[in-house]
Amino acid sequence: MTQDPAARAAADARALLTALAGRRQTLAVAESLTGGQVAATLVDVPGASVVLRGAVVAYATDLKASLLGVDADLLAARGPVDPDVARAMAEGVRARLGADVGLATTGVAGPGAQDGHPAGTVHVAVATAGGTVARALFLTGDRAAVRAGATAAVLALALQVAGPASDPV
Repeated sequence: MTQDPAARAAADARALLTALAGRRQTLAVAESLTGGQVAATLVDVPGASVVLRGAVVAYATDLKASLLGVDADLLAARGPVDPDVARAMAEGVRARLGADVGLATTGVAGPGAQDGHPAGTVHVAVATAGGTVARALFLTGDRAAVRAGATAAVLALALQVAGPASDPV
């Protein structure tokens, strides 16, 4: 049986924070559709303050540009639901909050479509000194399920990219 997204996210958050703390690395989060859920999942782990520098919930498109440094022309051309926007958000929060690792979520939680993208269209990204990795997801379920799935997905990607298997800095 597959673990529910919230339990999987909690386990991955703990593993990610443990791995980064062991390497004395820090983490920052940029969120759109998850609205702070990724940061809340991380903060639920005792000792998260050793690793987590902060989080930015840039729900409005203009804030992605002004707070996270996402190129305004990119946002105007493609809108906020885009893999390159997710990459730029992760890179921007990493740089602006002075962290070793940046995470980002953007997409459509629903219930309706946004800018021609159906509900469940999600992009997550993880930025490190070695580069940025993004994943496109198409999640099913209601708004809460999409947000939970996006939270679990970005934490799983972060654990894969920046967790125990990566080289120490």
